Amino acid sequence: IWAIAAYRDAPTTSLWDGSQQFAWLPGLAMLVACQLAVAGMTTRNVTMVGGESLAGEPGEISGIVTITRHPFLWAVTLWSVGHIAVNGDAASILFFGAFALLALGGMIHIDYRRRAVMGAEWGPVAMSTSAIPFLAAIQGRHPIDWCGIGWLRALGGLALYLLLPFIHPWIGGVAILPDFLSPVLQ
Repeated sequence: IWAIAAYRDAPTTSLWDGSQQFAWLPGLAMLVACQLAVAGMTTRNVTMVGGESLAGEPGEISGIVTITRHPFLWAVTLWSVGHIAVNGDAASILFFGAFALLALGGMIHIDYRRRAVMGAEWGPVAMSTSAIPFLAAIQGRHPIDWCGIGWLRALGGLALYLLLPFIHPWIGGVAILPDFLSPVLQ
């Protein structure tokens, strides 16, 4: 809450005008980010907090983990990059950039810690999954488990995506819904 308040009160030092050429980017990034966030938060994974205990269990590599072993952190990264591009100011680079660095650095740190803590049990996970989305599938190391992701998670991600424009003014202080929807919401 403090970081959001500080960001909202920060002076605007524009570095580029991304509002026109990048206006589409947050919408697309957030559609994917919402899917990753919901699937990541609702799928058991060895990289989640306390997930070391899942090593060696049947189905440990299923669902969203077959796309990336860090789905929530990729959601944060996409959210950050989309907002930096469209805002184009110094405060956004600091605020959203910090989240992107934390998420990307978190992936590296989590993999390092899992390798250290899990030892040989980390090997099958690392060989069957990838931190980079779709890389394990592209390299033929593990097929994507679309059924494991499931329709319910996909619908949850879509519901979150559709809800965000309505709560964005309270969270981010900026209305992002098109003007033609304003009479509908009043």
